[in-house]
Amino acid sequence: MGLRGQWRSGVKWLEWYPPFLFMGVRVVDHSGDWRRLSLRLPLRRFNRNPGGSMFGGAMASLADPLPALMCAHVFDGVAVWTRSMNIDFRREARTDLELRLEIPPDLEGEIRGQLAVRQRATPVFEYGFFDTRGELCAWVHNRVAIRPGGYRPGGGALARTEGDRT
Repeated sequence: MGLRGQWRSGVKWLEWYPPFLFMGVRVVDHSGDWRRLSLRLPLRRFNRNPGGSMFGGAMASLADPLPALMCAHVFDGVAVWTRSMNIDFRREARTDLELRLEIPPDLEGEIRGQLAVRQRATPVFEYGFFDTRGELCAWVHNRVAIRPGGYRPGGGALARTEGDRT
């Protein structure tokens, strides 16, 4: 997907979302349909803890909204928010980090089934932060609440537009 398609899909706008902009977050890879996303969180002077490794709060800030945002784009007519999140910090992060997240087809099918029958779903997404050597530094468990009602275009910093159906 070219740069124009990345901006149109809304994924590149993640880099301009104010909390992500000041953290220096960059889109590394994405599927274009919001089902797979990789973001880079650079280790900077502003997000180092006193020991010199990545501040866990920076990681939490990046990890929190992404599953809900992805679900809002994949499932039409729903309101979505993070219900709970847990981060297992497994090793020090002394390099830039890459967050890798996806909505696997089996989980998407399960969510669609729950929405069709129960009109709600609370799936758990599991994903990780990896250092530049590919080592897992933190594992995230993020439970998302998906409910009927949709969200208003223009109603938030990352809300999609009326024409954005991806």
